[in-house]
This record gives sequence, C-alpha cells and structure tokens, in this order.
Amino acid sequence: MTEHFPADREWASVAIIGGGLSGAAVAYHLAHQVPSEAVRITVIEPRGELGQGVAYGTIDPAHRLNVPHATMTLTTAEPDHFARWLRETTTAAPDWLTPDGRIFPPRAVFGRYVADQIQPLIETGRIRHLGLRAVDVFPDQGGYGIILENGDRLFADVVVLAVSHPPPGLPTELGALAGHPVLIADPFARGALNEIQPDERVLIVGSGLTGADMVASLSQRLDPGHVHLLSRHGWRSQPHGPDQNETTADFATAPARTTLALLRRIRAALARDAAEGLTWHASFDRLRGQANAIWAALPVHERRRLLRHLRGLWDIHRFRIAPQTHEALLSAEASGRLTAHTGRITALRLRGASVQLDIRRRGSDSIATIDVDRVILATGPAHGRITETHQLLRRMAERRMLRADDLKLGLKVSSVGEVIDGAGAVLPNLLVAGPLARASVGELMGVPEITAWAEHIARAAAGLSMRSRVGD
Repeated sequence: MTEHFPADREWASVAIIGGGLSGAAVAYHLAHQVPSEAVRITVIEPRGELGQGVAYGTIDPAHRLNVPHATMTLTTAEPDHFARWLRETTTAAPDWLTPDGRIFPPRAVFGRYVADQIQPLIETGRIRHLGLRAVDVFPDQGGYGIILENGDRLFADVVVLAVSHPPPGLPTELGALAGHPVLIADPFARGALNEIQPDERVLIVGSGLTGADMVASLSQRLDPGHVHLLSRHGWRSQPHGPDQNETTADFATAPARTTLALLRRIRAALARDAAEGLTWHASFDRLRGQANAIWAALPVHERRRLLRHLRGLWDIHRFRIAPQTHEALLSAEASGRLTAHTGRITALRLRGASVQLDIRRRGSDSIATIDVDRVILATGPAHGRITETHQLLRRMAERRMLRADDLKLGLKVSSVGEVIDGAGAVLPNLLVAGPLARASVGELMGVPEITAWAEHIARAAAGLSMRSRVGD
C-alpha cells in the first residue's frame, strides 16, 4: 500500500524513524511547536511504546539511572519535569534512595515517564505511531519516500533519523563465537539473559556501564565464582562524588586547540580543585557542560587524537554508575561471586556447549585460562559500523545518501544536524537526532544533551516543514 496525499494539501508531513528517547523527544517537541493543521507527525517505531529504546526499554530492576533523577528531563525549560512526575505518580522504593537522599530509580521508570508524555499526543492523533520498521528511504518529489517492512510506502516532506544504538561489535579475538549459542551479542535484547542458569559460568567482556549492569543483573543469580569480568586496562566506570561546590574551571573561554593543551588545562584544573577540597568530579562536570564548545574548537585531526588517547579515561569518569550498582560490584568481588581480569583474550577453544579462553594478563606474559558457558559482549554500541550493520542506514549508504563520519562515531552531519551525503552535499529536509550526530555536535550521549539536541532538531524540522507546505 502506498499512502497518497491530496494534491492541494495545505499541511506538511514529518516522519521520525526511531521512537526511543531521541525520536520520542523530537516528536514531543515538534508537536508543541507547530499547529496540528500545519504539520502531521509520524513516528515509525516497531516497539509498542515510544520512549522505550535500548536504554530505557530494559525491564531489569538492576538497570538503574546512572545519574540522580533530579538531572533528568524531557524538556530543558523544566529541569525538574521528571522529578515532579515521579513525585506525583510513583512511590520511590527504599532501594532507589541513597543515604544522602538522591534517587536512582530503575531506567524503566524513566521510560514510563517518556511514554506518559507522548501517549496523550498519540491518543488525540497529534502524533501517529506506526509499529513497523522502516527498511529504506529515498528521495521522492522534493521529499522522501519511506518503505516499511510490510511493503507499505509513505511520503514525508521532512525525515528525522533517530535510529537506535547498535549492539556491540564482535572483537576479532572472539570471531569464532559468531552465531554460537555461547555468545550473547546484544545484552539489552529483550530476554537476552533469561536462559542463563544458576550453575552456568559467564564471562562479561567490558567493564564500563554495560558491564556493570550485567554484573548487577547476574551476580546474585549465579553460583559463587561463576561471573568473570574482563577489561583490557582494568578501568571501570567511576561512582558519583559528594555534594560539593562548583569548580571555577573554565574550558570554554579561549578553548584549547590541541589535545595536549586541553589535557594540560584539565590537569591544572584538577590540581586547583584538589587544593580547594574538591574532588575530580567538579572539573569533569564542568567539562561535560562545556564539551560542545571544547569539541568545536578542535580540528578533526585533534578530535581523532583525543579519541585515541583520552576517550577511555573520559568515558569512565563521565559515565558514572549509580551508587547501588557500584555497591553491587564491590560486594560481588569481595564475596567471591565476581572475578575480575585485566588483559586480553589470546586464544579460545570451543568445548561443545562451552568455551575455554586464554587471557594474557596486562603487564605480564602470564596466562589465565577460564572455562565459561556464556560470553556477554558489554563493550558498548558499535557506532563506528552502523552504516554496515543497520539495515536502513546500510541501504541509504549504498546509494550514497549518507555516510559514516570521519571519526566513526555515527553519521556525517552538518553542525545543525543535516545529513551530508557521499558526495559531501547537504541533503535538504533530512535530519539526524540522537547520538549518531555527535561527531559534529560533541557530547550527545546523556539525557540533558539528547533532550537539548532533540529540541533543536524539532525546531529545524518545524521550520523545514513549514517551508515545504504547498503554496508556501
């Protein structure tokens, strides 16, 4: 079926492909920015509810918000929007609270909050939710044609790509496990951990936020000593710091033009903060707040150098874990339920339904050999290969409608979020929401940044759609 619009229509159509947090936020703000008679909004998302993407669609209560609830919101104009909703609709469970009064609820609670904001707009017809997957997008009559997985075709004057985080990439050293039942390649897929039995031995590859989530999920379910955690450097996501004064550090005024200059400024700021009794958290919070100005000042080759040398350290300090998750890690290790390894896999041998792995310990030639029944990839989303692994984006890339960015963080876009095609031209009326735009934007992984960017994309889509209206 092909959707046809009347030739004399006086409204424009905006299609948002992807209905996780980014897509839902764009739809929410677009619906509040333009009159219903001027723009029709469609969100194409196979999940049953909008806002239930990879991060906030998890139903595991051990998967918590990684920041206090007071910093989360769907609208930057109301920083306490989520906090008010939580207070009015939900009674906080005792294990959500920390001794200092901060609240770290399960991530599913924030997903329900987003869905609650969107659902009234769906019920009134302001937003149309198509519960299907988009499999192709192509230029058509000054806008774009969209093919759905059931063969239906839609037309949109403006398209916003808000596709989901991809699953982790399979490391070369684990290539022999591709397609094998021992491998859990996407730990956040619904039911991914359900078949793991209490007596099974599990290796979690990656010790960042995803690895911490997996430990929190499994350490109490499995027999003691049956959970292994592997990281190359032994780095882990850090816990939150104390309530303290703000730093005086400023990284946005006359921002550094090189990675080395930036590193020196960070070290100087940390030293000043320490002298004033502040922890490292203060300067890293300031870095996060000024990250986009810092990023904009760095030329591409310096951005590449920063990612190569400092990304790992940035990630573990920027992406902190909830106190409850941190305590679960410490408790699991202290009690012997968790064994941590620092090093790299040098060999693996399939043993029927299990696998034996050799791990070369970091800084030595010694080898630890472990036997496990499951290997969970917890290395984070493989954004660098998304134009190869995501069906829709792969098809668009094959026609040179889009391309991966030079830093392999997502898609090549302009500074305002427009797709840049394979020939280097800006495509009209095709925008990118969410983390796939971060090579141009900078910091675009946390909710505050995703929300602010979604508001920007909604304004851009509103402007483009108004110009696309027939007769304008």
